[in-house]
Amino acid sequence: MVEIVVSVAAKVSEYLVDSVVRQLGYLSNYRTNIEDLSQKVEKLRDARARQQHSVDEAIRNGHKIEDDVCNWMTRADGFIQNVCKFLEDEKEARKSCFKGLCPNLKSRYQLSREARKKAGVAVQIHGDGQFERVSYRAPQQEIRSAPSEALRSRVLTLDEVMEALRDAKINKIGVWGLGGVGKTTLVKQVAEQAAQEKLFDKVVKAAVLQTPDLKKIQGELADLLGMKFEEESEQGRAARLYQRMNEEKTILIILDDIWAKLDLEKIGIPSPDHHKGCKLVLTSRNEHILSSEMDTQKDFRVQPLQEDETWILFKNTAGSIENPELQPIAVDVAKECAGLPLAIVTVATALKGKKSVSIWEDARLQLKSQTSTNITGLTANVYSSLKLSYEHLKGVEVKSFFLLCGLISQNDIHIWDLLKYGVGLRLFQGTNTLEEAKNRIDTLVETLKSSNLLLETGHNAVVRMHDLVRSTARKIASDQHHVFTLQNTTVRVEGWPRIDELQKVTSVSLHDCDIRELPEGLVCPKLELFGCYDVNTNLAVQIPNKFFEEMKQLKVLDLSRMQLPSLPLSLHCLTNLRTLCLNGCKVGDIVIIAKLKKLEILSLIDSDMEQLPREIAQLTHLRLLDLSGSSKLKVIPSGVISSLSQLENLCMANSFTQWEGEGKSNACLAELKHLSHLTSLDIQIRDAKLLPKDIVFDNLVRYRIFVGDVWSWREIFETNKTLKLNKLDTSLHLVDGIIKLLKRTEDLHLHELCGGTNVLSKLDGEGFLKLKHLNVESSPEIQYIVNSMDLTPSHGAFPVMETLSLNQLINLQEDDPNTTIHNSFINAHGNVEAEIVELGAGSAL
Repeated sequence: MVEIVVSVAAKVSEYLVDSVVRQLGYLSNYRTNIEDLSQKVEKLRDARARQQHSVDEAIRNGHKIEDDVCNWMTRADGFIQNVCKFLEDEKEARKSCFKGLCPNLKSRYQLSREARKKAGVAVQIHGDGQFERVSYRAPQQEIRSAPSEALRSRVLTLDEVMEALRDAKINKIGVWGLGGVGKTTLVKQVAEQAAQEKLFDKVVKAAVLQTPDLKKIQGELADLLGMKFEEESEQGRAARLYQRMNEEKTILIILDDIWAKLDLEKIGIPSPDHHKGCKLVLTSRNEHILSSEMDTQKDFRVQPLQEDETWILFKNTAGSIENPELQPIAVDVAKECAGLPLAIVTVATALKGKKSVSIWEDARLQLKSQTSTNITGLTANVYSSLKLSYEHLKGVEVKSFFLLCGLISQNDIHIWDLLKYGVGLRLFQGTNTLEEAKNRIDTLVETLKSSNLLLETGHNAVVRMHDLVRSTARKIASDQHHVFTLQNTTVRVEGWPRIDELQKVTSVSLHDCDIRELPEGLVCPKLELFGCYDVNTNLAVQIPNKFFEEMKQLKVLDLSRMQLPSLPLSLHCLTNLRTLCLNGCKVGDIVIIAKLKKLEILSLIDSDMEQLPREIAQLTHLRLLDLSGSSKLKVIPSGVISSLSQLENLCMANSFTQWEGEGKSNACLAELKHLSHLTSLDIQIRDAKLLPKDIVFDNLVRYRIFVGDVWSWREIFETNKTLKLNKLDTSLHLVDGIIKLLKRTEDLHLHELCGGTNVLSKLDGEGFLKLKHLNVESSPEIQYIVNSMDLTPSHGAFPVMETLSLNQLINLQEDDPNTTIHNSFINAHGNVEAEIVELGAGSAL
């Protein structure tokens, strides 16, 4: 018993001694514990900042941040803020007793003990901040079509396809029918219904088209899967897409408009035999392609509409036809469209609102006068229907514009290509500037869309043309304007038109052709346009030196994406050339371009040039210079840009950044002051100090100006006026030109700002009246975005704001009486993000 008591007493004594030693240790190690806490919190702060960089990059790429990452960052922010206050209190405690000469032992003990505990928490939080990934890409939502009146035959076919989709034994379904019969519309309805019924975890769709672009197909599928490729090669992207699709338990993949056997593995689409939850719906004009080449298990034909359905669709599109004399003619016109929705809609649109019987009679006559078109897939019915729609376009300008769209289009049509070609051909009468021409193009595009001759793409910089409409445009151009076109074929010398035919040719257009050789020269005295696009050759094409000698009326020359070791000497004969496009070309010496004295548009997109020739300064009539994507370009000799005094559009996106000061050998930004006609500018400037104080941008209508080296050109720009500023010191006098741009900017990005706590009021005290999108990040000095007391207008700082993103503003305050950040916009990791924000008078962010 005595032994037990002694043992217990010894143990109690040990605990008491240890406890006393530990308590005294808090006093003796006071400074050590405080310093240890400071170091561990600094490490945590660094880790938090590194994580923020990853989050910022993810947000810029359109990704969503994982919840656990947001929670960790919120936890780290709260803890760091708490420790900062603790350390401030500790400093005050040291000063409170005779200026530190008489320390408070009780206070020291408590502070030291608390510092030890907090240091342990800092280590734990630091360790918890290790994540496999910080974000995921939210799937892109496909644009849904407006519902239309149901047509009996289409409902039946739709039901049959849906029944096959529900059948566990069927994983590959084909949909086939004539061009323009409505296959694309049907499978779009299939996708919508499958999504509504939740038959699959994911439903994705891509257009294959006559000339498949595997990267584009991969991109369309990736967008709908919410992923973004880091890989550049088709093989790398295919592997990533394959991996991503296999992550889905069930997935429906729709591939529209297949013209030949398609290797799904090269795209990255898993075989339904290996991925049991994967199903494919494929469309084609040819049943054999589906059943034999693509091994579909069940195929459904989309038949032309019955007469009653044709009339329903025609009447709904053309509007009310009340005249009793007109109605039977209209019925006949509808019948001539052969039950093809594409033809029905285009004809009905062309005749919509027409009250004259003679106009309808003429339309009926034109439709009945059908002849063979000799174009694969373009039946006489469809051709006459689409040609009628073309004939009803009002004015030569819109008709010429339509034919131009068909001529340069293979898949997508870029608006800026239409500008470069149209201006060169003098297509837009009454326009004096590129900006006026661009506005005219927008009007013409809307006219063709309303006539169903152009299709929407969801992006205002690109439109698309149905392949049957394109074939119609090319046939009309060939018949009426002596246009020579070739596509997807091997071009040899004997394949060119005869000499007598060449005398009449006005345009030559070669798409995706394999050029083996070119003739020594072409005698084309009326030729105005020569285009050779995306030629299928791995060999350099040697253009004979005399090739262009007899093309003296040529106004537009496009040799994009060709390997050209040298430009032919006869290029200098093109004295009337206004547009030259060498996009994506591998070229050697291009000094000869300087001899094209009338040149107005020079496009060198994605060029591999390292130096722009000094002789380019001789092109004094140049109005547009496009160097986008020429990332290897390091030298633009001083004085070249300033010599191009007529320049209206200078595009250097993802291109030259080696600006120097005045008097140096390379170009300087002061040269922009000589471009009094400049209305469009894409440019990146490494350092704001290079900007002259007196530079002005008063005439700019559209611009993308990036200051700093942290910005990317990859994103899609939704506005015409984007300004991105990095490492801007707001305490310094800003360049007047930048201040004026701020008043007009629609999309503003600010990164690593310094020089003040109230940033935007210093940049512009009158508010941002045009600003739709604002992004401020990585600026720890900022306490207030806008203080309403600093603003003069009554309408608030951001009257038209649509989106707001504030990231890594660790000192952002909410307690200023004149400043408000609405709590509903603060997310889990301390950022402020809003989809739609309206800021009224008296409010500020």
